[in-house]
Amino acid sequence: MNFLKETLNIKDILSILPHRYPFLMVDRVIDFKAFKYLRAIKNCTSSETCFQGHFINNPVFPGVLIVESMAQATAILIYKSINTLNINKLCYFVGMDNVRFKKSVIPGDKIFIEVFILKKHKKIIQFKILASVDASIVCRSTMMFLIKNSCI
Repeated sequence: MNFLKETLNIKDILSILPHRYPFLMVDRVIDFKAFKYLRAIKNCTSSETCFQGHFINNPVFPGVLIVESMAQATAILIYKSINTLNINKLCYFVGMDNVRFKKSVIPGDKIFIEVFILKKHKKIIQFKILASVDASIVCRSTMMFLIKNSCI
């Protein structure tokens, strides 16, 4: 039995995602299993540009950026799953349902993101994603991605 976790550092993530600072929302992948799950981290530092105005004297990490970090983590799982098959595919975010915010995220928090494949139907894959801070869920959602052939 293999107990070694598959991890990805920031260089690996930059080679997968097209996003760059200040819109790169995944700092590290701490564990994943292709076609199954992924666990990642987003560190919310006080130097994040969003904290300059959201909100002065009461900084809160915007919910839309939590959702973006969840979507980026999901895209990494898709890439690490389908590209292990040596096929040229792209993924497109096509929808989300049941998004719920449970708690605020503030500077210094580490968002722990968990992505699970729920089901696949033809070219659409549905995922369950949880984001938590200190073992408390801050956001949950289901998201759908479309897998298409690359033009390359």
